[in-house]
This record gives sequence, structure tokens and C-alpha cells, in this order.
Amino acid sequence: MADFRSDTVTRPTAGMRQAMAQAEVGDDVFGDDPTVNALEARVAELFGHEAALFCPTGTMANQIALQLLVPPGGELLAGADSHVVSYELGAAAALGGISTRTWPSVGADLDVDAIAAMIRPAGYPSNPTRAIAVEQTHNLGGGTIVGLPALRAIRALGLPVHCDGARIWHAHVADQVPLDTYGPLFDTVSVCLSKGLGAPVGSLVIGSADKIARARVLRKRMGGGMRQVGILAAAGLHALDHHLERLAEDHARADRLAAAIGGTSRTNIVLKQVGDAPAVVAKAAEEGVLIAAMLPTLIRVITHLDVTDDDVDHAAGVLSAVI
Repeated sequence: MADFRSDTVTRPTAGMRQAMAQAEVGDDVFGDDPTVNALEARVAELFGHEAALFCPTGTMANQIALQLLVPPGGELLAGADSHVVSYELGAAAALGGISTRTWPSVGADLDVDAIAAMIRPAGYPSNPTRAIAVEQTHNLGGGTIVGLPALRAIRALGLPVHCDGARIWHAHVADQVPLDTYGPLFDTVSVCLSKGLGAPVGSLVIGSADKIARARVLRKRMGGGMRQVGILAAAGLHALDHHLERLAEDHARADRLAAAIGGTSRTNIVLKQVGDAPAVVAKAAEEGVLIAAMLPTLIRVITHLDVTDDDVDHAAGVLSAVI
């Protein structure tokens, strides 16, 4: 099988497994794991922030960040098809008491004036807007990138801003925007190690030292306090050393696949409108190609570390025929 369902399906490389096996570890709940500490310090520095916190999942990292910015009963503005709204099982409301209001689904194309008009000021009995969340790159937008002018305009609105940066590494490589240019535009950032970078587990919340101290409490409350987790942090460090710049290879393969099937791609995600997405997914699987149905008429194909040129050629032929 050639697996294009997601970039989360990657498996640790031999070099990554060796780094994990040799990792120096301690008890991270006590702050004693040197490999975790090294990963957190490195990622914080990359984004120009003071501190970072290693978390087991991207959803936990996002929800911790949102609770840092929005008190219970406060409102978050986000895109209607953003991950924090549509793919985290209502966690903002269930765990943080956060209400959400959304702007129309336009992927990475943000209408900043329309977002500004949605902001509710504080004052009884309104529910004041406390923060804005953006997604970089945008999953259901087809891996599209929010441009710096739009991000700077969002920053200028004066509210705290969270970036769901699960795939921000792709934006960095595709547009050559330094990570420490992105970082200061946001009060909190979540980044994922287990998608394009190919680590088996892990995301980080990035922010000020004060916010990350509070984040550590929230992580423990959510059940995310881990012990000798340097074994996993070592995979993240290896990924930063060896798998970051190679993301350009995934982009090139996605472009080639998009051209072959008449889809759209900006980074490593290919979207294609079809008549019956579940039927296309099922038929492609019969031919050895795994893809995802995101909507009844929308398929998603993602390139990643474990996808080869031969896999792309095979998928292009299969999907062209099936579609």
C-alpha cells in the first residue's frame, strides 16, 4: 500500500530510532529530563519566544494555548473549518468553557476587515472576544499559507492571537519565511513534530515564560504530565536536524500529483473535488493507494517522508483512472 491518508502515518527512520534509544532521560514532571529541556529550549528559540512545553498531542497543545488566552466564558474567533473548531471534538467548550464564533470557510485567505468587524468589546451582557486563532498551513484549505501581510494585520487588531502551527514548518520551507519572523506575530503557537517532520509523537506549545509556566499546570490537569519522555523528545530533535529542509521534496511530489489528477496543492496537501469521495477512496484502496475523504465530494492526498517518487507515479495513475 502507498499511504497518502495523512503525514501522521510516517514511521521513525533508523537514525531517529537510534537517537531515541540513546536519549538521556529524567523525570519531566520534575523538570529533570535533559532531552525534553533541550527540545523545548531549541523550539522556543527557533520561534523567537522565551519558552516551550512538550505535549503528547497537537490537540492538547492547542487546547492548552487557548486556555492561556481565553478565560472560561470568553470568546474565540476562528475560521469555520479550522482544526481547533472542527476537529478537536468541542474541546474548547468542554475543557476550557470557551465559546467560539467563526468566520466563513475561506482557508488561508483571511478577510481581516470582516474579522475585525466580528470583535465584541467587553461590557455587560456581551460575551467579549478574547482571542483570535489562525491555522498555518491550513489543512482544509489544501495546505495553503496565510501570508505575512494578513498575519500582521491580525496582530494589529490588538487581541491575543494563537497560531495552530501544526504544519507551519511547511510554510517556512515553501515561502522561506524565518520561523522567528512568524513567532512574534502570535502570543502562543502550537507546532507538531509527528506530521511532516516524521516523529512518532509530540507537539509543543510556545509562548512567554509566564504562559508556559501556566501551561505546565494545564498539561498536568489534562493528564499530559509525562515522565522519561526524553525518548520521544529525542525523535523531535532528530527531526529538526534531518527532516525540516527536506519538506521541499514533499511539496514537489504534491505538485506533481496535483497536476496529474487535476487537483490543487500549495505545500504537501492535494485536494480534489470528485462526485463521490467515499467511493473513490474505496476503489483507490483496492488498487493499493490509501487516501482520505474529507467531505462527501472532496478527497485529500498528502505527501510525506515515507512517500517515494514511485508511490506518487502509482497514485497518479490509480487516481486518474478511478476519478
